This record gives sequence, C-alpha cells and structure tokens, in this order.
Amino acid sequence: MPLVTRNHPKLTLEGARAVLGAAQRRAGELRCPVNIAVVDEGAHLLAFERMDGAKPSSIAIALVKAQAAAMRRAATGPAMTGDQINVPLTLGLAAASPSGQTPIRGGVPIIVDSEVVGAIGVSAGTEEQDADIAACGAAALEQA
Repeated sequence: MPLVTRNHPKLTLEGARAVLGAAQRRAGELRCPVNIAVVDEGAHLLAFERMDGAKPSSIAIALVKAQAAAMRRAATGPAMTGDQINVPLTLGLAAASPSGQTPIRGGVPIIVDSEVVGAIGVSAGTEEQDADIAACGAAALEQA
C-alpha cells in the first residue's frame, strides 16, 4: 500500500468562480437573491458573494452548508436510513457539531473525477431554491 497518494484534482480559484457564476445565473433565473459560498475539499472558503437583496442573516448559513457538504462529502439535508422515512438523522450531527453540520438543504459537494474537490452552499431562498441553485453551481465544472 502506498504511503502517499498523488494526482488528486484540486478546485482552483478560477473553478470556484465558475461555480459561483453558474449559481448566480440560476438564482437570477429564479429571481431569488441569495448568498453563495464555495469552499475547497477541506471546507476552507475560496469564494463568496452576497447578491443584491439577499438576506444578511443567511451569510453564515451559506458558509455552514458549504462546509458541511465538503466535510460530509454529501449534500446537506435530512439523512434517511432504511425504513425511517423523513427522520432527520442529521439533526444529531448538527447538535454534536453545530458549526460544521446542518440538516438544511442547500449545500452540495463539487465532484471531479469521482473525488470531492469542494462544495457550494446557498442560502436566502426556500430550501428547494437553495438546493436547486447549489446543484446548478456544482454542475458547472462538469459542463466546462
């Protein structure tokens, strides 16, 4: 087994800007001003924008959504297991680690070559709008 792995894709600032731009375009289509945070695979902020009219109170929420998606390597939102439908297991994670988890949708990992290279978090719309906008942003690198 190797001691070091090599050649992992990394999200660059230019890539983060592409993700941010795609999310902004989708938010514009929905006429939904939002806060958008893009983080790297370690959940460190790379790019942020608060669109005109977005709620300032949602700034921190957008960042937590992005960080949680990057750390969990999965979209934010209620977690389900087996026959437990609509049981938000992520609430336990949020209570155990309030600064790094959220059961609220709107955080999506950014995946390149089957590896998480970062994540996007969106906040200030409805959960459905936030998740839609974040998914469009995360898909930007696949389309580039």
